[in-house]
Amino acid sequence: MAAKINLPVLSPDGNLSRYLDQIRAFPMLEQKQEYMLAKSWKEKGDIEAAHQLVTSHLRLVAKIAMGYRGYGLPVADLISEGNMGMMHAVKKFEPEKGFRLATYAMWWIKAAIQEYILRSWSLVKIGTTAGQKKLFFNLRRIKGQIQAIDEGDLKPEQVTHIADQLNVTEAEVMSMNQRMAGNDRSLNVPLSRDGEGAGEWQDWLEDDGIDQETSFAEHEEYSARQSLMMDAMKDLNEREQRILQARRLAEPPLTLEDLATEFSVSRERIRQIEVRAFEKLQKAVRDKAAELKLLPDADGDPALLPH
Repeated sequence: MAAKINLPVLSPDGNLSRYLDQIRAFPMLEQKQEYMLAKSWKEKGDIEAAHQLVTSHLRLVAKIAMGYRGYGLPVADLISEGNMGMMHAVKKFEPEKGFRLATYAMWWIKAAIQEYILRSWSLVKIGTTAGQKKLFFNLRRIKGQIQAIDEGDLKPEQVTHIADQLNVTEAEVMSMNQRMAGNDRSLNVPLSRDGEGAGEWQDWLEDDGIDQETSFAEHEEYSARQSLMMDAMKDLNEREQRILQARRLAEPPLTLEDLATEFSVSRERIRQIEVRAFEKLQKAVRDKAAELKLLPDADGDPALLPH
């Protein structure tokens, strides 16, 4: 399908503002219209129907891609990879399952972009363990929560907080922070290289038209996640449920020390229970999502569960 669908292209040295104007011209689809187009593509191989399904979601791709701009890679490449993920989503989408395409596509788009980022940074830079990958994609988010996004070296208490949140060592947090330092892009940088008449990154991020589409997709995705997770929670015992809810779902989450006191066990024991319970929950969610054909691949998507 990818070879037959012509999409607007943003070259590395192209004008991002012009590209965004181009993709805004593609209309969003009503649910019934989306369903009929998806059926036409699935049953008849209708390329024009597939084209409409893809182009109506290009703004969603661009919005998601912008969320990964802090990894030091060209936004044009992030968007291109996201568009590939969008085309794969359309190819695999089954409208009879009852989910909107935006919900399903978000996971494919994120998976494609994250895979590109991991390849670009190389395994030597980011490591290969699941914990290191989770740290890689969540470090900036947590630094933002603790208002440390603009700092270079983290303070000892910040390192401890992040390590505690992500169940990694403090050494891993410090190492990853150093590797990622200096790659954040200022939101006040002009969109185009010549800086003439294109506005700034933050101007586009505040665009209401794009926020409307993203808000809808995120609402649909959240509902799907919650449904899958609540079913999967039934596979855990009461202690596992309590610890996971307190550590992963509560805001702010309880510390390991708080739960160790509550259950009269060691901090390390709480951490072990949390890790084991999360693995059980993750497997149950993935099995259910795979059954509903909501995942890009057998490994699932890192955004399915709260980190």
